[in-house]
Amino acid sequence: MNDLEVRQLRYFVTVAEELHFGRAAERLGMAQPPLSRAIRDLERQLGVRLLERTTRQVTLTTVGEVFLRDARTVLDAVAA
Repeated sequence: MNDLEVRQLRYFVTVAEELHFGRAAERLGMAQPPLSRAIRDLERQLGVRLLERTTRQVTLTTVGEVFLRDARTVLDAVAA
């Protein structure tokens, strides 16, 4: 597994907080398609599904909830 980047963690945390790719992309100041690709790539890199997506909603998986907690801890440490 390659090293995770802070950017990937920020992207994931923002999507997890918004539970909406469009709003998350807007918050991040980017387009939605590259954000969706980045999250798919992150899931592939980790070998787990972090988010469940339907045409109507985005929800965190159980693994996604744990990863969100850990990602926030890492981002807080980076900011400190």
